[in-house]
Amino acid sequence: MQSAEHVVLGRAVRELRARRALSQERLGLEGGLHRNYVGAIERGEINPTFAVLLKVAAGLAVPLSELFALYELRRDEAA
Repeated sequence: MQSAEHVVLGRAVRELRARRALSQERLGLEGGLHRNYVGAIERGEINPTFAVLLKVAAGLAVPLSELFALYELRRDEAA
């Protein structure tokens, strides 16, 4: 089940991935995740664990704080 928070998080991941011109497959390879799992995160279909978020940030080559900051910015814009 999608929640608004998961959708916003997914959009933040997608935005950071697009800024770096990475495919879902490349992000998955860099972060040690399957590309389908990356897609599910981006669509807000799953609730990723902290460990998975660390892998996503590593795959994006950004600190986790940058991912969270973009999430908060997009969440506040949506409110």
